Amino acid sequence: MKKSVWLPAVIAPVVVAGAVAAPALAGAATTPVAGNDPTAAAVIASIAESSDAQYSGKLSQSSDLGLPELPSGSGGSSLEGDASDALGLLTASHTARVYVDGADKQRIQVTEQLAEQDLVRNGDTVWTWDSEERTATRVTLPSRTDETPGSGTTTPTEVAERAIDAITPTTTVSKPVATSVAGHDAWLLTLTPKSSDTLVGTVQLAVDQQTGLPLRAAVTAAGEDDPAFQVGFTSLDYGAPASRLFDFTPPSGADVTTKDLSDVDPGTGHADGSAGHDGAEHAGATVSGSGWDTVVTLPAGTADQAGLGTDAAGLLDQLTTSVAGGRAVQTSLVSVYLTDDGRVLAGAVPVAALVAAAK
Repeated sequence: MKKSVWLPAVIAPVVVAGAVAAPALAGAATTPVAGNDPTAAAVIASIAESSDAQYSGKLSQSSDLGLPELPSGSGGSSLEGDASDALGLLTASHTARVYVDGADKQRIQVTEQLAEQDLVRNGDTVWTWDSEERTATRVTLPSRTDETPGSGTTTPTEVAERAIDAITPTTTVSKPVATSVAGHDAWLLTLTPKSSDTLVGTVQLAVDQQTGLPLRAAVTAAGEDDPAFQVGFTSLDYGAPASRLFDFTPPSGADVTTKDLSDVDPGTGHADGSAGHDGAEHAGATVSGSGWDTVVTLPAGTADQAGLGTDAAGLLDQLTTSVAGGRAVQTSLVSVYLTDDGRVLAGAVPVAALVAAAK
């Protein structure tokens, strides 16, 4: 069970918040937010400006989801391998170095003890590297299709205003307030779900006042004061990183895998350009509910495909409890329900809502 399997569940509330701003990000680049009293739409629209930003910095991620702490070191811990890694991701803090030179060059380095994991993008080539496993994967991305610009009569701020109007039935968007992150002045937005059925209390996003770069995101559980999940810059310097940082060659003896996605239509996700399923179904997953109460259901066999087999049985027994029709775990932000027939349901809702959705 690799860490990537758990990432969607951990960051689901943040993804929801990101989806709120997505329509605004599709607009053309705008200018930094001017004045001392910007609207929420103006702050969201300014994020588009950061797509070509050049910077390097250090990110820190912390999680307090109400799961048990993983014993450190191999001694005294009955959990080993990928299962141990997964629980560590959910309970421990992590730091990463980030290097960005515009939209097509990025590098993320995560170093823990003596191991390092890297993700390096240079144009249409993406490398991932795990020094502990000595495995590397090269992915060739699909070519970008040229998008036809709009008429020019709609500004990014206007697009952002429409995005905010679209989410107000489910979410309250605060007026921006000034804050500081890693020594940079920022505007802080708070999104508060109107639903009383979600586990999420608030999502906060801090955006650099000058560049529009998102500097910190924090998700707080309903009824709590401190974030259950937070990721943000602890240091940040603007300017182009050294070009060598975006070049990667697998070390001698590494196990290298290649994936060619160059024929995939970026607009559809399919090589033949077909649109595929509608918004209610993606790669076998079905989506029910809406907004903050959305529940994602993965089909039978998903757990086995993700590596949740015999080796992880002990971990699952410790994390989950028996409920009607299966086993489940409810963290402060996300619940996961493993049904007896092999399905997996997840959402930022209580376990009871997942059990009801599985019927």
